[in-house]
Amino acid sequence: MIRFLIKGLLKDRSRSLIPLIVTSFGVMITVVLHSWLTGIMSESLELNANITTGHMKVMTKAYSEVMDLSPLNLSIIGADSLVKGLKKSYAGTDWVKRIRFGGLVDVPDEKGETKAQGPVVGWSLDLLTKGTKEIERFNLKKSLISGSLPKKTDEGLLTDVFAKRYNIGIGDTFLLFSNTFEGSMSFTNFTVAGTIRFGSEAIDRGALIIDIKAAEKSFNMEDSAPEILGFLEHQYDDEKVNLISEDFNSLYRNNDDEFRPYMIRMRDQNDMGSIIDYSQAIGTLMVAIFVGAMSVVLWNAGLLGGLRRYSEFGIRLAMGEEKIAIYKSLIYEAILIGLIGSITGTISGLGISYYLQEKGIDISNLMPNSSILMPQIARANITIAALYIGFIPGLVSTVLGAVISGIGIFKRKTSMLFKELEV
Repeated sequence: MIRFLIKGLLKDRSRSLIPLIVTSFGVMITVVLHSWLTGIMSESLELNANITTGHMKVMTKAYSEVMDLSPLNLSIIGADSLVKGLKKSYAGTDWVKRIRFGGLVDVPDEKGETKAQGPVVGWSLDLLTKGTKEIERFNLKKSLISGSLPKKTDEGLLTDVFAKRYNIGIGDTFLLFSNTFEGSMSFTNFTVAGTIRFGSEAIDRGALIIDIKAAEKSFNMEDSAPEILGFLEHQYDDEKVNLISEDFNSLYRNNDDEFRPYMIRMRDQNDMGSIIDYSQAIGTLMVAIFVGAMSVVLWNAGLLGGLRRYSEFGIRLAMGEEKIAIYKSLIYEAILIGLIGSITGTISGLGISYYLQEKGIDISNLMPNSSILMPQIARANITIAALYIGFIPGLVSTVLGAVISGIGIFKRKTSMLFKELEV
């Protein structure tokens, strides 16, 4: 029976080609839009992860209790070996040390006397290691207003607003006052390599970015870090993060040392849990609306397909074929068309979504005033749901349309067939 129906669909393209094209195209659009919306809704989460939270964050247990204060004296000792262990234990993740600090920038004049002073909030990142992803995460290249990225450990980036306010130019030297790991004062000279824009007025008033090695040396923190941020290969995945954090924390469950390593998830920081849940709910609602609309389109396509074959069904009834047999064959054909269309549409949709996930679409031209806190590339995000979501409109709606349109077969009267067929 199935082999007979497949041969019929292949030989009679008038009843299979258009429904297959419509179903495949509808499923493809559903998969691509689902992945695209999921990616767009995740962009705000990625910005928070890149700048502050990471997808995961490792710190000491004591540091986690006063995390907002960023106390350097509660940092992880032996951070380098811990980073190597994390990369080895959890494939497909990237782990980086970060040091957040506050300080005072002292700008000297020609005589070496203080010309101006201003407070700054600072980040130390891995800027100089070959292949580092920190420059991309902070979008530093496109956020540069003047100058260049640091090429030496004693070079730094100041916000453009701060540099103009205190009349600091590219190549000028400034002194950074801050505190060390032990709590004493640190004094380090840096050279301005370039100026950047964060896109937040509060941060742009005074912010500094330096290399992680320079911060370790300045703050007496060699092989130490208050925070180790972890990033998944693609966008944030709550389920994967939960598995990794639970596995890591289980290693230290019986350790009561307040300086033991402790991992927290992105949703455990800065009230991100409610934001993640809200973005997921909005994304699900938008996808549900589109899937419903596409289901109606393919349902109507199934209805029209049945109506177009009105005369065919009459001929088959006149030739003695039973109504139930015709009805079953119509449903079987709809299942085959829906299944084939859903599979081809899902495969093509996943292909397009994968390209959008890996390459993305550069939207920086739409925002000439690029900044660190503005996404430059819009990406899709393929999830498990993308593998089956297309079958809802593709298979279910197509079959439902055929089921409803086929009811008319049972209303046909044999005595009226000759008149209907004009025989």
